[in-house]
Amino acid sequence: MNIKEIAKLAGVSTSTVSKIMNQKDSSISSETRERVLKIVKEYHYTPYASASVPTQKTWVLGILLRSSISFDSTLDGIIKTAQANGYSTILCNSCSSLEQELKNITALCKNHVDGIIWEPANEQSLSLSCHIQEKEIPFLTIGPFGGANSLQLPYQSLGYQITKELISRKHTNIACLLTEGRRIHAFLSGYKECLFDNYLKLDESLIFHKLDETLIYKINTHQISGIISSHYLKALEFYQLMNTLHYRIPEDFSLISLKNDTLEAPTIPELSTYTVSNTEFGTYLCQKLISCIEKSSKHLPSFSQAFQLDNESSIGMPFNLNTPKIVVVGSINMDTYLHVSQLPDTGKTVSTSTSSVYPGGKGINQAIGASKLGQHVALIGNVGSDLDSDNIYRALQEYGVDTYGIKRCFHLDTGKAYIFVESGGHSMISILAGANNIFTPEDIREKEHLFENTGYCLIQSEIPVETVQEACKIAHKYQVKTILKPSACSYFPSELLSNVDIIIPNEDELNVLCPNKTSMEERAKSLMEHGIKTVIITLGERGCYVKTKEWEEYFPAVPFISVDSTGASDAFISALASYLLYGYTLKEAIKIATYAAGFCISREGVVPSLIDRNSLESYIRQKEVNLLH
Repeated sequence: MNIKEIAKLAGVSTSTVSKIMNQKDSSISSETRERVLKIVKEYHYTPYASASVPTQKTWVLGILLRSSISFDSTLDGIIKTAQANGYSTILCNSCSSLEQELKNITALCKNHVDGIIWEPANEQSLSLSCHIQEKEIPFLTIGPFGGANSLQLPYQSLGYQITKELISRKHTNIACLLTEGRRIHAFLSGYKECLFDNYLKLDESLIFHKLDETLIYKINTHQISGIISSHYLKALEFYQLMNTLHYRIPEDFSLISLKNDTLEAPTIPELSTYTVSNTEFGTYLCQKLISCIEKSSKHLPSFSQAFQLDNESSIGMPFNLNTPKIVVVGSINMDTYLHVSQLPDTGKTVSTSTSSVYPGGKGINQAIGASKLGQHVALIGNVGSDLDSDNIYRALQEYGVDTYGIKRCFHLDTGKAYIFVESGGHSMISILAGANNIFTPEDIREKEHLFENTGYCLIQSEIPVETVQEACKIAHKYQVKTILKPSACSYFPSELLSNVDIIIPNEDELNVLCPNKTSMEERAKSLMEHGIKTVIITLGERGCYVKTKEWEEYFPAVPFISVDSTGASDAFISALASYLLYGYTLKEAIKIATYAAGFCISREGVVPSLIDRNSLESYIRQKEVNLLH
């Protein structure tokens, strides 16, 4: 720093600076004098300093960082190596400020350090290197703003490697959790590069800088199967958060993180990590600088570190490959809700002042219901080639339902349902089948591969009966248990019923199926004679009646205020299948399903009222703490 630069910073002439430094400043205002002296002090200016270059070594190294955050172990490596070689150190922190950085550089130059390890604060920092070069002080740059010769830990390679670790386990929906710091840009580049090299599309919505509801929602709906984290503490915080929400790792999703070589936090629970040896990097930096200072003839190779996975505690196969899924076969509609004071009757006209439209049909309802409860779900069905079909695909994607089994039928409309709902919550439904009407057994056979690794198949009869029969037949071929909702159908052949494990009619549907029996219990027994193992008869606000070969029992409904009862059975069935698949007994799953049905009737519309797993279990814990495992 010379007198011209000091004058420029102070906004005065060089002669003014000279007079002040030589105490010949009687004609200069005290305000100007104080301003100049403040700058002189801050920048460690000494008259004629630029002309004096020491010839003797001081055995002092300067370390100039833009921030000391997460740099402890690197500093440890630098300082230990310096001391081992007879050097002491001066540490400066620019706090990412260009102004403070210049002050620190002048301080180090004034102290005649033998060399500097410099982490530039930003893109403009390298313009300050002239002050170091004037003193002929050797220096190394590190970090993202250090220019072409900057030395850095291979964070891009590490981001690539831990992304590849999940891809090798068949993950395709991989999120990236970032914490602000030195490594973030290189780490993110490695993540993106790995996705590109493995033909996976980059989804910017899967890059997160904080833990929020969107991240949790995407995990809950299986839009994310694995997460990589740039920093261990953030990964640990996320692990603990998801644990409190009763997610299982790695069963529900995989988590892998970078970790510094210093102990950042307790290692319980243990996370899958790659350990970064910052200490080794600090040692390498100091050795390289000393070699330059002492003009050693010994060649120092580029920094390298062997990285490997420390453990596999929190990573596994994706959810859909790790656990059996649920396949839903059924109708796909757009539902139009019409709110009326009373339900239509013969010869009467009813008017409505409000209406609303949602994706619906029992196929969609049950698929989304099971997905919101944490299951991997595939839906098989037909839609038309109209705008409604596009809305349905978007809705299913939003809730994480696999749509590979959905067929778009050209020159046909998507099915429609018109639902009249009166103020007490009771409803009446009229269906325009559309593409559902040409849902054939061949369509099921074409999607047969979807029944692999499946636990339960949920089927409804708002589609042709021969298609229902084929679905039951193929499900049993793959040892998949079937649950049938016998809606909108008055007759089922015995061959079909023999392939049904659980049938769930309401009282009206039961009366249609078994018209020759007088009591509900006799009708349930009659259905079991066809080979059905479990009959569950839903009774609305009275709960349900269950009959198996071993036992029969009435289960009361959970009291909820009824707003719209349309989707109660769909909520019940999706919860029943989900919790049976989670390993609950039939009685336990039925009790849980009654809560799901209660939540559903308390809100308008089926899809918007289907409860998610976290909300459902949080409520149940308040009412029946011992019901959940």
